[in-house]
Amino acid sequence: MTELTRNQVKVSRRISMVLRHRPESAGLTLDANGWVPVADLIGALGITRAELDVIVENNDKSRFAIARRDDGVEWIRASQGHSRRVEVDLGLPPAEPPAMLFHGTPRENLEAIRRDGLRPRSRHHVHLSRDVPTALVVGRRRSADVVVFEVDAAAMAADGHVFHRSENGVWLTLAVPPAYLSIKPTNPE
Repeated sequence: MTELTRNQVKVSRRISMVLRHRPESAGLTLDANGWVPVADLIGALGITRAELDVIVENNDKSRFAIARRDDGVEWIRASQGHSRRVEVDLGLPPAEPPAMLFHGTPRENLEAIRRDGLRPRSRHHVHLSRDVPTALVVGRRRSADVVVFEVDAAAMAADGHVFHRSENGVWLTLAVPPAYLSIKPTNPE
């Protein structure tokens, strides 16, 4: 994997915005599962297929998936993270989570999460990480002062909460009640 250039990062963010939050801003309509033909996306954004391939292959978070349908047409979608205003069903089957999952968030959210648990806010699902380092990276996107919550996913699943695993390994669930959360001590860097 090579690092994306500043311009490629900008295009990647635009693709994320279009596929996750505002497809209409590029004149696109997603199908029920969040897919749009690759040709339509590159035409709408004025990029080449080669540029798109570099962005998809080298995106550090594997945000996008490309699939060829039976008719030979290639389609693209965001792997997860869609706004509630974009109605999609990713078609992800329920999955048995690992015993523990993690969620990194700015420390300023600590009291609200202790009180209310993890909620999807403007998205369809709460996003959880498989390990602490990934949770720290996610949390640090919004703040340098991050806390990591440990999620007792095994207990949640035993109590009937449903989990899904996106194509890029992010764990999704509708909400995490406070009873399943604890603060995970992290080593300062």
